[in-house]
Amino acid sequence: MLNVGLTGGIATGKSTVAQLLVEKGARLIDLDEISHAVMAPEGPVWRAVVRHFGEGILDEDGTIDRRKLGNIVFADREKLDLLNRLVHPAVFEEWHKRIEAIRMEQPDAVVLSDIPLLIEAGMKPMVDLVLLVYVPPEEQIARLVARSGLSREEAQKRIASQMPIDEKLPIADIVVRNDGSPEATRKALHAVWTQLIGRAKPHGERAD
Repeated sequence: MLNVGLTGGIATGKSTVAQLLVEKGARLIDLDEISHAVMAPEGPVWRAVVRHFGEGILDEDGTIDRRKLGNIVFADREKLDLLNRLVHPAVFEEWHKRIEAIRMEQPDAVVLSDIPLLIEAGMKPMVDLVLLVYVPPEEQIARLVARSGLSREEAQKRIASQMPIDEKLPIADIVVRNDGSPEATRKALHAVWTQLIGRAKPHGERAD
């Protein structure tokens, strides 16, 4: 099995890249989805987050409004670090459970662990290789404004909360540029997929 850490930056198109690789046969574990799950209302993580950040972050149905919470933590590094300390242990526990379940079911699987803050959180040793989805910073801002309805200033704050994407380039094992045409991205991923399945095969097997 090959555990690929899929990362990038906000609005780089990681979800698009992940979906294209899933279509080729990859197994996806989305740590953002796990984060949603562990913060479900009335669970232990939900209680801890509400205790520290207040009931003002809640929607009427009791779920945590991620935009309200984001406006708090992306403006204050200490609060962001606190949120990560509250949420990450439960996320990592569920992540490892899912990896082991796939390992038992499909020993030669290519697993995509979609981890937005993989590099910032020092998680590179926890995956077999890092696949970085890259677009230039100005393109990130434009996409985030268009996608989320944020102001340019809000978008810049969110992007600034992460390591600059250009600083991630030398840390990545594989880089996929996603600022060209959809066809260019597909072509690049075809070559990447061939490389990944070759590494996922047990020694002695060919990756046809």
